[in-house]
Amino acid sequence: SDVGSQKERVVTKEEWLEKWEMGNIGFHKEQRHPLLQKYLDVLLNGRSGLRIFFPLCGKAVEMKWLADMGHSVVGVEISEQAVKEFFSEHSLPYCEEPVPEISGAKMFQSTSGNISLYCCSIYDLSSSIVGKFDAVWDRGALVAVNPGDRQCYASLMINLVEKNSTYLLVTVSYDPNKHKGPPFYVPESEIKSLFG
Repeated sequence: SDVGSQKERVVTKEEWLEKWEMGNIGFHKEQRHPLLQKYLDVLLNGRSGLRIFFPLCGKAVEMKWLADMGHSVVGVEISEQAVKEFFSEHSLPYCEEPVPEISGAKMFQSTSGNISLYCCSIYDLSSSIVGKFDAVWDRGALVAVNPGDRQCYASLMINLVEKNSTYLLVTVSYDPNKHKGPPFYVPESEIKSLFG
C-alpha cells in the first residue's frame, strides 16, 4: 500500500519533548475518548482488577478513570513534564524512583499504587521490568511511532501482553501524500501483518 512520503519520516525524542514544552499537544484530549467508552466492555471482557497498559501515554485522562474502577494502570511516556502534569492535574500524590534496569529512566507511582508511569523510551521496556498486561489501550501510540520502528514496536507490545489479553487500537485514516504525520497513516493490512 502507498504510505506516501511517510515511510522514511523520523520524529526525534527532542521533537516530542519540544511539543510538550511548547504546549503543542493537540493529540492530548481533556475528555475520555468516546471509542474507549464505547468499547470498554470489549477491553475489560467481564474481568476486574486488570493490568492495563498505556503505551506513549502522555497525560491521558483515561488512566485515572480506569484506575478508579479498580484496575492497575501502567504507562510509558518520554516526557517527564507530561507525567508530572498527569499527577498534578488529577491532584494525585505520587513518588518518583529510578528504574535500575534503564539508565536515566524514572518511574512515577501514585501513592495509592494503582498508577505507575515510566518515563523513558518505550523501547527500553521489557516484560521483565513492567510485567505482562491483560489489556492495552493504544489511542495514539502506533500512529505516533516512526514508520521504520513499527515492527519493533509491535514485537514489544506482543511480548508485553498475556495470552488472553485485549488490545484496543485507534488509528487514523487519511491520504498520506497530503500529510507528513504524525499521526501516521497505518493501513489495515499493515496492522494485520504487524499483529497477526
